[in-house]
Amino acid sequence: MSTPAPSPELTELARAHGVATEYWDWQGNHVVVSESTIVAVLAALGVDASTGDRARAALEAAELRSWRQVLPPVVVCRQGWTPWVPVHLDDGASVQVWLTLEGGGRREVRQVDRWVESRQVDGRAVGEATFEIPGDLPLGWHTLHARLEGGAVTTPLVVTPTRLTLPAALTGDHRAWGLMTQLYSVRSRRSWGVGDLADLGDMAAWAAADLGADFVLVNPLHAAEPVAPMEPSPYLPTTRRFVNPIYIRVEDIPEVAYMSAAERQFLEWHGDDARALNESDTIDRDAAWEHKQVALRHVFHQPRSARRERAFAAFCDREGQGLVDFATWCALADRLGLPWTEWPEELRDPRGEAVARMHHDIAEDVQFHRWLQWVVDQQLEQVQHDAREAGMALGVVHDLAVGVHPEGADAWGLADALARDVTVGAPPDQYNQMGQDWSQPPWRPDRLEALGYAPYRDMLRTVLRHAGGIRVDHVIGLFRLWWVPAGKAPSEGTYVRYDHEALVGILALEAHRAGALVVGEDLGVVEPWARDYLKERGILGTSILWFEKDEGGAPLPAERYRELCLATVTTHDLPPTAGYLAGEHIDLRESLGLLTRPLEEERAADEAARAEVLEVLHERGLLREGGSPHEVIEALHRFLSWTPARLLGVAVPDMTGDRRAMNQPGTDEEYPNWRLPLADGNGKPVLLEDLMASRWARRLARCVAQR
Repeated sequence: MSTPAPSPELTELARAHGVATEYWDWQGNHVVVSESTIVAVLAALGVDASTGDRARAALEAAELRSWRQVLPPVVVCRQGWTPWVPVHLDDGASVQVWLTLEGGGRREVRQVDRWVESRQVDGRAVGEATFEIPGDLPLGWHTLHARLEGGAVTTPLVVTPTRLTLPAALTGDHRAWGLMTQLYSVRSRRSWGVGDLADLGDMAAWAAADLGADFVLVNPLHAAEPVAPMEPSPYLPTTRRFVNPIYIRVEDIPEVAYMSAAERQFLEWHGDDARALNESDTIDRDAAWEHKQVALRHVFHQPRSARRERAFAAFCDREGQGLVDFATWCALADRLGLPWTEWPEELRDPRGEAVARMHHDIAEDVQFHRWLQWVVDQQLEQVQHDAREAGMALGVVHDLAVGVHPEGADAWGLADALARDVTVGAPPDQYNQMGQDWSQPPWRPDRLEALGYAPYRDMLRTVLRHAGGIRVDHVIGLFRLWWVPAGKAPSEGTYVRYDHEALVGILALEAHRAGALVVGEDLGVVEPWARDYLKERGILGTSILWFEKDEGGAPLPAERYRELCLATVTTHDLPPTAGYLAGEHIDLRESLGLLTRPLEEERAADEAARAEVLEVLHERGLLREGGSPHEVIEALHRFLSWTPARLLGVAVPDMTGDRRAMNQPGTDEEYPNWRLPLADGNGKPVLLEDLMASRWARRLARCVAQR
């Protein structure tokens, strides 16, 4: 039965707040969003549309919103642009407008001769003056000032690159290839049950020196809970701004070298117990962190040199209140447990008096969690330095998750910027026909704008600080996100629009400052114009060999791949190539009840699609008839080397013959998502030392290292 269209008033109100009332699904069908979904999503944006009268009142408020502000909450423009900025003031009053630059200096802003009719706003006549931003401003975060009779107001002015240029190593005909890995899964003999930053450094050095790789793309390293149970998904972090200290290599902290023999022995006892976890066929983060945090607290209490103490203080000053809030949340979690929504009511407000009073009791724990972030930041810096020194053109490419845990640190510290009673997800598509609910609270676009995009900027700076690049998971989320109201199925959500010019522009600005490239994961349901826009801004796309089709649905010829993309055979949401070739993803989805059509029909369609790709390999002379599974995997990667793609990626599990999916979207405890260590084709764990000695890994690398 079709859904009745929402009323004209509700449709207009939804449009004013960027809420979709209709869309086209993955099969090209027109879908009308239910009125209850629209009302619930508007409520999450602070808009009451529960009755017709309230919807009309909300619409009037939306129309007057900009007129009630002297300056816009933030102005974001591209370098060279000369946008007009409205200034609202009492009708007939005068105003002076100027700029202060981020690097110092003042610039006057000229008024444009433009007449705008005044309006009655809250019982007073309000006029609008128009000012033009100079087109020769440098990139950066500047401040726009307006002085009126009643005082002065300011707003951020962000000047972003017109286009993010590629790093020097990728100019001309040059391109790069690298490894893609889930860091926690790549354990060495010295790991404490979880792959860590020392393992990443060793893997990067090996990949650069022995294989000629230019980068290592890792899973999001965002922080998880500081107490058990630790969320296994790196894509559901407690915060995206700070890093999970589980990746620290304890022995590499400088203070360890000055510990007494007895103190070192204490660390070794915990290290021995933690290293025993390397034998397990699943990742036990809770057990690994239990040992590691005891050791880290011991190291934390060791004396630091004056030089190191100054460096720690400088780090804390740079990270400011955001680090204090995160460390406070961690310290309270240590003391009270999680979720924080069950803490005493007065402790649920990070700016409340009760939290301020608690700081006296938890001061040492707060300092410990700030110290952990300093240590992990230093180790990340060392890994990136060593990767570049080993010959990598880019080094480490980090991954940015879509959102955060609904009961995590950001949901506590940034609650005002996140929407309540809705979660982010995905509409039904061919890979999950039930739709997906990722349980993450989305940014409220209006609050993000009101905050001048500062939380978004601060998050990007952390991820990019020691990076040669960043992969943005579900990059289309910078344009629109699928919001699912509480209590509704994922298929009953709708899209909410974001200011993509601001979000993509700020991303490009911060990447430019870091000297990093940006890869957007643009798979799934994507509006074609959005891909064109990202290309225009210099953001690389993502091309997965199995999904690349021409207009007729046939496999896309290698020569027609996008140049600005990261091209790979597989992705972390599919089984490694050996498993995909065997159709194990179909069997897995069927066993988990994720298929909406009969198994045999699904399997036949999948086998036909794979056969089309293999036929192309035969036609192009890349694969002989009856080729072994290893030969097929090699041919698939050689095919990628024939594309014009600037980046090529090889999944580390393909180098060990692993067949198991790291993650099955749409599941939770039904499958051990994000808990599988690197393994061989029989599921036996493979250590980093074994990978680095593998002849097959070298063979596979050669397939993409040569054009």
